Amino acid sequence: MLQQTQVKTVIPFFNKFTKKYKTLESLSKINENQILKMWEGLGYYRRARNLLLSTKLLVNKYNSKLPHTLKEIKKLPGVGDYTANALIGFIYNEPTIAIDGNVKRVFSRYLNQIESKINFEKLITINKKNLFITNRNSDFVEALMEFGALICKPKDPKCSQCCLNKSCRYLKSSNKVEINKRKKIKVMNYNIFCYVNKKKQIGLTKENEIKFLKNFNLPLIKEMKKNSINKDWKFLKNYKNSISNLNLNINLYYKFSKKIPKTYNWYSLNNNKEFIPSFTKRIFNQVSTLF
Repeated sequence: MLQQTQVKTVIPFFNKFTKKYKTLESLSKINENQILKMWEGLGYYRRARNLLLSTKLLVNKYNSKLPHTLKEIKKLPGVGDYTANALIGFIYNEPTIAIDGNVKRVFSRYLNQIESKINFEKLITINKKNLFITNRNSDFVEALMEFGALICKPKDPKCSQCCLNKSCRYLKSSNKVEINKRKKIKVMNYNIFCYVNKKKQIGLTKENEIKFLKNFNLPLIKEMKKNSINKDWKFLKNYKNSISNLNLNINLYYKFSKKIPKTYNWYSLNNNKEFIPSFTKRIFNQVSTLF
């Protein structure tokens, strides 16, 4: 849940999730729709799918235990170097570092070197004796992450409170490396076409080719072009939506119809029982104003 999501956002989802599913076994028995419903509103739904697949694999192949090697851990769906190192450090107290954005920033500042020019794997290997000086490897993995999040922050680092300020090259240097690089925000323009009927239902399909919402139930979505819109479609509203580093400019169209294409299914605009991603719910809210 913490991948690309802030702790304060995750906490209520995590508490609700772990209250309902207390063991790997109980989680492994549910289906994809159930876990997506629990995940609803948290976004990046591939994480939920990977979690469920990993849980089933751990229960069925590894006797509900995490493998002991990085190679085996990385076979779990959605688990890469960062997560694997974090897990093997937290659970098995192995001498390792989980390299996330916070940790990279700590090393970059301390060395006063541009982050992209640092070979972190080589740096850790060369300095292994200096980094892993106690048997509290599990604490060290977490401490580095927290240090980057709370002390060596992206903006306004707390250098006066830092235990490394006497040897930090960034703090001492008059030519400090740039740390706060802003993500480039991409603007995408889309036309969304909604089939609706008098029963307050909307037609949705999974056959859209929108990468950031692949395999989800959505109306017809097309990139906005200069071509004129078919007169059958009526303009409803222009609105904005943000997903990660994308700013979406959306023109929403609709038409009342008793029939929909074969790849579509009708969904109630008032149905909260099925999983509906936040992006689609926003569309529901806009279309609901027609009734």
